[in-house]
Amino acid sequence: MNEHIKIYTGSSILVNRLAELLTQSGIPSIIKDEKESGRLAGFGTLGDTCELFIFKSDKDKALPLLTDFKKEISK
Repeated sequence: MNEHIKIYTGSSILVNRLAELLTQSGIPSIIKDEKESGRLAGFGTLGDTCELFIFKSDKDKALPLLTDFKKEISK
């Protein structure tokens, strides 16, 4: 059974961009957006509460993409 691990937390814009990069590389991901879930349920949360998860088995394949992504957004 594959286990999910969290690889990134940030704004929904950045999380969705990273998820798209992972998808283009054949790495499936799951986005957990507490802010949107709260809005839909009638209450809210504050801050950057969007998280990105991948399968633990894809970690080695995803790390170079994550490193490049972090360099790109830090410019």
